[in-house]
Amino acid sequence: MTAFSRRAFTAAALASALTACGGGTAAPPAATATPPSKPAAGSRPTAGPAPVRLLIPAIGVDTPVMPLGLAADGTVQVPPVEADDRAGWYRHSPVPGRTGPSVLLGHVTVGRYGDGVFRHLGRLRPGDRIEARLENGTAAAFAVTAVRTVPKNDFPVDDVYGNVARPEVRLITCGGARTADGYADNVIVFAVQDGAGSPTSGER
Repeated sequence: MTAFSRRAFTAAALASALTACGGGTAAPPAATATPPSKPAAGSRPTAGPAPVRLLIPAIGVDTPVMPLGLAADGTVQVPPVEADDRAGWYRHSPVPGRTGPSVLLGHVTVGRYGDGVFRHLGRLRPGDRIEARLENGTAAAFAVTAVRTVPKNDFPVDDVYGNVARPEVRLITCGGARTADGYADNVIVFAVQDGAGSPTSGER
């Protein structure tokens, strides 16, 4: 297992407990329903040009992308709950277009501000296009291969964070029934860069 995959595995709860999915208030997204695991000590941001914009034409997404790192308690940050909602790229995952699963997060709702940037993520279908634009002016294009809704207590860690031999993207938000503690599920979109090879286990 590579250093990245070990970091990714221990950081998996950033998605399985993506907690600030837009609850009833616009409070800062610090509290979690289930305390997430902490990434391994010594995790470093991925080198390379960061993504700065994400486009998903099928659901009308054209959003800036902010980098997400680690909070003071060692958990993974999520985008702030605010009116100008945007997606976030977990900067310990690969840059979109480089080998491995690049992880981008977004809210489904943002408290009193209404719908989040990933409100309609679950409507995506295989073949829908995703484009990540990087800060150096280049772009990486992907095609959706699978969309899965999974309980947060049964998050598919290996499918999302496991090593892959090609550039892939994971888009993650909350979904399912909404309770007093937030949403019960995660919606996960799997996508592969144009021209890449055969499917991985998470896409089947």
